[in-house]
Amino acid sequence: MKLTILGGGGFRVPLVYGALLGDHAEGRVSRVTLYDTDTDRLTAVARVLAEQADGVHDAPAVVATGDLDEALRGADFVFSAIRVGGLEGRAADERVALDEGVLGQETVGAGGIAFGLRTVPVATALARRIARIAPDAWVINFTNPAGLVTEAMARHLGDRVIGICDSPVGLGRRIARVLGVDPDRAWIDYVGLNHLGWVRGLRTGGRDELPRLLADPELLGSFEEGRLFGPDWLRSLGSVPNEYLHYYYFNREAVRAYQDAGQTRGAFLRDQQEGFYALMKDPAAPPLATWDRTRAEREATYMAENRDVAGAGEREESDLESGGYEQVALALMRAVARDERTSLILDVRNRGTLSVLDDDAVIEVPCLVDANGAHPVAVDPLPYHAVGLVTAVKGVEREVLEAAESGSRAAAVRAFALHPLVDSVSVARRLVEGYTRVHPGLAYLDRP
Repeated sequence: MKLTILGGGGFRVPLVYGALLGDHAEGRVSRVTLYDTDTDRLTAVARVLAEQADGVHDAPAVVATGDLDEALRGADFVFSAIRVGGLEGRAADERVALDEGVLGQETVGAGGIAFGLRTVPVATALARRIARIAPDAWVINFTNPAGLVTEAMARHLGDRVIGICDSPVGLGRRIARVLGVDPDRAWIDYVGLNHLGWVRGLRTGGRDELPRLLADPELLGSFEEGRLFGPDWLRSLGSVPNEYLHYYYFNREAVRAYQDAGQTRGAFLRDQQEGFYALMKDPAAPPLATWDRTRAEREATYMAENRDVAGAGEREESDLESGGYEQVALALMRAVARDERTSLILDVRNRGTLSVLDDDAVIEVPCLVDANGAHPVAVDPLPYHAVGLVTAVKGVEREVLEAAESGSRAAAVRAFALHPLVDSVSVARRLVEGYTRVHPGLAYLDRP
């Protein structure tokens, strides 16, 4: 089976390859093609993968190429993990927003809209190319903003594109752990959009264990989201939000913390990864050890400003375990390729799952996965406070898609102005001006 990774020079690619090395079942991936436009990054990642494969007799062969059609031809699965504008673009997204007094973050608020405006045209072009060159391939989208990009690609690939995120899986596993429940045997009742969802139940043996967590302040304060949001707020909600909802529920504090920080998260990662890729140009540098050290620092500093606001302190060792987006991707591939039926939280088209959204809206919910793809499971209706956020943000995503398709500057302004975390139409207009000034790729926004 052939897997192609678009953005094959990306820093997290070794996580995916490491997961593939542990898969020895019949029908496993035998060839991985890395595609990237940056030769230095491709070479660096290929070196890490070569060391990972050392001594593994059935390791998938790795091919690196800068030819997109060559990379796609014959692919059974395509992972889309591109980053339009690189981390320099992310750093600019964050800084322009913070200069206007609104949240600067990669996927949430103004920064997420800017990232979407830069990414959707490229992702759409890739989807068209995949449909032509590899029409039978399944596409697994890692590219952020994951829900928005998956919806853009689905307009050309239908249900053959599925978005994944490790955040809800990691949250569910942390909740299960503090409750003493086997996370692999628990059903996580999770619903929302990408980076905008809530765990409303955790069922095992026919019993919902979440009320036990919500009733126990000590348990609530024993894992990352409990410390981040505080036990009182979680009890008030009656659910456990995805960590990214901290930007909504504590927006004023988060903006202030990000403004006071000496460096934005994007700038930190840009500098860190530039250091990694520079080191990898030295043939004597140990590839895997260098990558591991860089990754550990990246994970330990994740959402540091939000934890400071909440007084949550340093990340504990137990909280460093994510949902393992590479494991989610591998489980998804297995289910589709081998009909190994499983349940996963994924980004898929709504198809009536949430009545407040149309069928084509991409949502993030538990799905049953088999050889025919991912099928969203029926969920209970959202409470009104969640309906408000979900429909508002989905409306913003639709304006981003309209702007990307038509080049309408007015649609771009609407996207910013209608977002719950942007508090003024005047600010929205200045954001569009600021982003088009720093990102040449947004020159397409030239229609009224």
